[in-house]
Amino acid sequence: MDREQLLNRLDEAWTALQEAYAGLSDPELLVPGVTGAWSIKDIIAHVTWWEEEALKHLPLILAGGRPPRYSVTYGGIDAFNAKMTKQRHDLSLAAVLRHRDDVHRRLIALVRSAPETQLTGETRFRRRLRLDTYGHYPKHARAIRAWRERRLAGPAVARVASRLPP
Repeated sequence: MDREQLLNRLDEAWTALQEAYAGLSDPELLVPGVTGAWSIKDIIAHVTWWEEEALKHLPLILAGGRPPRYSVTYGGIDAFNAKMTKQRHDLSLAAVLRHRDDVHRRLIALVRSAPETQLTGETRFRRRLRLDTYGHYPKHARAIRAWRERRLAGPAVARVASRLPP
């Protein structure tokens, strides 16, 4: 896979994530329960902080370094996610969306500037990029689509149930 193929893969996964919540109103983006207690706003913030982690650690990888282990630094990925959720919970939707766009733009710029040798094959750079981005987005896109389907099915199930004999 070359740079353009990698950028296309990244863009396809990013677009699919955005399409999962496209057309929803701002209040709908704030409804909890999409994934656990998280709203779509929380999911967007979550995806963004993992892109930030990529922006922090990919240059370190390029320089030959190793990112710190989440198990040692934070007590595990779940603990890191909990810390970041608490830290970003009170951000407004507008702030989360602005931050999403800024971070994603910087991530794409980093991938565009990375040495081609780091983008082809299974390098540490590619592995980290996949884990923090295009390998991560689909999980959340699926969760959002499933939540939307449950919300749509709820009123339909209630209508059918109301027509059933007691």
